[in-house]
Amino acid sequence: MGSEKISQRSQNLGADFQHEKKTKPRKSKTKDLNMSVYWLLAFLRIILTLVPQTGYIHPDEYFQTVEVVAGDVFDLEVERPWEFNVTFPIRSILVPKLIFGIPYILLAAFTPDLSDIFGWDIRTPYIMLILPRLVSCCLSFVTDYCLYRICILYGQKYRTRLLILATSYVPIIFGTRTLTNSFEMVLMSLLLLLVADCMIKSDKVIYQEEFLERKYASAHTPVERTKLYKMRAVLPAHSLRRCFPIASIAVAGVFNRPTFLAFGLAPVFFWLQRGISSKYCGIRAFHLRIVIFILSAVPALLTFIVIDSFYYGHLTWNEIGMGDVSLNNFVVTPFNFLLYNSRESNLAHHGLHPRVTHMLVNIPLLYNVLGFTGILAVSNFLFRASQARWKELPRAQSLMMLMTTSLIIPVILLSLVPHQEARFLIPITLPLVFLHAEEIQDFDQRPSILYGTRESIQDKKKSELNYPSSTAKQKTKRSLINLWLVINCLLGIFFGFVHQGGVYPLTAHLKEIMRKQTKPQVMHLVTSYMYPIPQSLLVQRNTKHKYFDSKTKTKYLVTRKFYAHELGSQSLPEIINAIEDIIEGAEKNKTKESPEYCTYLAIPSSVVDNKVEFQFQGRISNLTFQRIKLFYPHMSTEAPLLPKTISYSFSSAKPLNLYNRSDFNELSVNSDDSSEGTILGQIFIFLQQFSLSLYVVKSKSY
Repeated sequence: MGSEKISQRSQNLGADFQHEKKTKPRKSKTKDLNMSVYWLLAFLRIILTLVPQTGYIHPDEYFQTVEVVAGDVFDLEVERPWEFNVTFPIRSILVPKLIFGIPYILLAAFTPDLSDIFGWDIRTPYIMLILPRLVSCCLSFVTDYCLYRICILYGQKYRTRLLILATSYVPIIFGTRTLTNSFEMVLMSLLLLLVADCMIKSDKVIYQEEFLERKYASAHTPVERTKLYKMRAVLPAHSLRRCFPIASIAVAGVFNRPTFLAFGLAPVFFWLQRGISSKYCGIRAFHLRIVIFILSAVPALLTFIVIDSFYYGHLTWNEIGMGDVSLNNFVVTPFNFLLYNSRESNLAHHGLHPRVTHMLVNIPLLYNVLGFTGILAVSNFLFRASQARWKELPRAQSLMMLMTTSLIIPVILLSLVPHQEARFLIPITLPLVFLHAEEIQDFDQRPSILYGTRESIQDKKKSELNYPSSTAKQKTKRSLINLWLVINCLLGIFFGFVHQGGVYPLTAHLKEIMRKQTKPQVMHLVTSYMYPIPQSLLVQRNTKHKYFDSKTKTKYLVTRKFYAHELGSQSLPEIINAIEDIIEGAEKNKTKESPEYCTYLAIPSSVVDNKVEFQFQGRISNLTFQRIKLFYPHMSTEAPLLPKTISYSFSSAKPLNLYNRSDFNELSVNSDDSSEGTILGQIFIFLQQFSLSLYVVKSKSY
């Protein structure tokens, strides 16, 4: 009987083994397919960076990074933002100089040789835009790698998480831009990887120490005890593992954006409290780690402070040589940042938001399906914690608790500040994806899209018969993944190509106009209802710097050839009054070196009713606005299309206008409206609203 049972069991094991051999290759092919899809999405991220993306997320993507660095490296005429003022700087220069300064320096080094040999000037708007974005794109893959390594360290499924991350528009669009928030996401990912690595190493070493001690206590012979003692002696040190890189990353993150204090709080605390519940790593080790961590942060801290102090002119070599150095010579930009943002009156200049904006608006906007899943999970976590149901929560020193606190704490702390923008939260991408990606779809198992062979269809039918609830769950996840893909595609297109999408093509067009000028001419550009153009892309020499002419042995200044006049969101009559002032001032400032000038108006087409030409009677008689270029696509949230405007466009042959029609009482319009009475004409007029119009302004008085 026993032999029959053993024989029957071996037959069953053999059958299971044969079944495993049959199914294993199919599972392997599925995994290979999933990773092939990931690499395709990674390649797509690079391609979309090179296209280039014409969308303009926020002025800070230029004016807090590349605008300042390009102006310093190439000595260009740029508009330095107020954050980099010399008297009270709140932004550190070291991080953007390291990330974007090095590629710009290489570009500057090759430019003279290519210009002399081939006559090429490679400092085009496209190169100036794409080069730093390629660096950001490469850095965005650090988040992918950190997510992969954390999953490998802890034996977690990585394919699902990588695919969800790769299909999110956050790393594709936000991660490839030159935002300080994008680099903050990279630093947060590195910090989580290092801390997770230290946690698992400490757990292994502490477990081995406890195991060897038990063996040592139960050993009977001196030889055996000696052997166990030597084995304990060769165990690797783990208490201060990765201390210096973790401290340096924390300092770099704070100087990059002081909000990194909120993001780095949980990982640093988890690094400090590893294994303190063990008798081999008690509270003394915790205090020792704090001291060593602070000492390890000192070199990076001093480096940032000294470099910023030299850059802003608070510290000079002459003062060092004379020994005239005090604390007033040093600049600590994070302290200035926190001091400035601690006053709500200062934040009011940038916009005040309700405290729930991050939770109710920004997380769903950035992560849609994944964000709602995370909000529900966090709410459930906080509810269980408030009920003291500790057994239902992750272990305090576990990876899941590290990721959960790294998600919850930054959102809570940043929600205390009344100024809240969506881009502030992109550093939580890795913990959010790690925790909740599998709730959208599990790609590590056989996905529904692979059902199609005879065997897979049979498996699917068996699953539906035996596990109806599981089948319903799969259908729900299939709906979630479809919704996830659709929303990310739409938001990726909007932020990547539509939102303020006409600004970069406008800048490139103005650069081409200036290149083709045959005689010196000053250009005045008036803009409204749009973000400011990054003047570094125009590659104009710095007019504030004195240049030396080696032939005449004299110094000289370059005449400024471009002026940008930003008028915010003023009404059209106010814009035209400002243009009159600009023209009058340009007439007075005519010189022999620059006798000519030209004036342009760049404005969303929805504001000016898509008119090809219109005139204005004012102080300067017969101001004529002639449209010379349309830039598609372009949508400004400052000048949105209202639903009533859309319905009005299909029910009336009159031109579209989103604003008070009394603003246009003084305008005389010259355009061909013959097609506006047809439905096709109305559709064309409506589509033109999604463009940026460039007008040349002419006056008969001058």
